Amino acid sequence: MHEWSLAQAVINSIADYCVKNNIKGSVKATVVLGELQQIDRGVFELSLKEILKEYGLKKIKIKTRCEKAEFRCRACNHKWSFSESKGKIDENNAELIHFVPEVSHAYMKCPKCKSPDFEIVKGRGVWIKEIEEIKEK
Repeated sequence: MHEWSLAQAVINSIADYCVKNNIKGSVKATVVLGELQQIDRGVFELSLKEILKEYGLKKIKIKTRCEKAEFRCRACNHKWSFSESKGKIDENNAELIHFVPEVSHAYMKCPKCKSPDFEIVKGRGVWIKEIEEIKEK
């Protein structure tokens, strides 16, 4: 399960950060899920919850948020969203984009000028936006 391994990597990264920064108390972290990764947010959050429980990491609180994917055509400078292109991509190719977002160039084109030369402006990847120590009162 792709979401489970991503959740495990996120938790490992947060735990490593806490060790390296000598954080002994509770922390809250924000994890951003880029739309282009097409992560099942419910499965990902359940995976986080179960892994934290399994390892007894009660002091780590994680919230997730999604970032919409946006593209910019290098030929005409037009910007568009993934949802504008997603309906034109068959299910198998959408699955390929899920695992390797860079292949989107093979299956998508600028909706304005039809150029396949575009950049992914945002909405790619899964990353930890912030980790904050919760000060005990």
